[in-house]
Amino acid sequence: MAPACRSNDVIDKPQPSKGGEARPLKVRLKKARSLSSSSQKWLQRQLNDPYVARARREGWRSRAAFKLIEIDDRLKILKPGLRVVDLGAAPGGWSQVAAKRLKLEEGHGKIIAIDLLEIDPITGVDFAQMDFLTDEAPAQLKAMLGGEADLVMSDMAANTTGHRATDHLRIVGLVELAIDFARQVLAPGGAFIAKVFQGGTENSLLAELKRDFTAVRHIKPQASRADSSELYVVATGFRGWTASAVDPAQAAD
Repeated sequence: MAPACRSNDVIDKPQPSKGGEARPLKVRLKKARSLSSSSQKWLQRQLNDPYVARARREGWRSRAAFKLIEIDDRLKILKPGLRVVDLGAAPGGWSQVAAKRLKLEEGHGKIIAIDLLEIDPITGVDFAQMDFLTDEAPAQLKAMLGGEADLVMSDMAANTTGHRATDHLRIVGLVELAIDFARQVLAPGGAFIAKVFQGGTENSLLAELKRDFTAVRHIKPQASRADSSELYVVATGFRGWTASAVDPAQAAD
């Protein structure tokens, strides 16, 4: 959970110059005894992150919105009329971007945002507070969409332990679960977007996606922090659930 800036936390702010205009100074925490060292570092990074400031100015719920914007600017996946599933949608930044690009306010397309947490309403987006891992979730989702999905997207990340290898395995495991869900709800030709991390075990994940989709690529948006191993995998041209369900060993017989 992101730390809150409490009343005894003093923040350096840009000071006006002689001409009355604010100088672009780096924001620094002068006193934050109520926060742990890691929380102080997180807060200072947030305060100096240009994407955080830009998200506030432009009305996006999170800086992650710019990651999806860049991905879609490059690959043109979000088109009016699509049926989209947003897994782990809270706080809703990706659903906001998708809603705008699908032109939901004009009656085009449909978005179902899924999360265990509540999400403040987004115009045109339907929210399902549910666990996508339950057996009934795929059927429930398709009923809400009125058919199969054209895109399943996920900006989820597993809770971290601080142990790099363990955390990487957790993240990969979560992506694999999202892929399995996507197989069950995507229409043939559909697409899948998800956050992954470099760590040495992604090859099997990519091989799995290449079996199920005609094209698979990695993208690291500029909005992803340079010191992060975060990447996004984008898979397009879903081959269909029947083909994906076939065991490769059986297919070779």
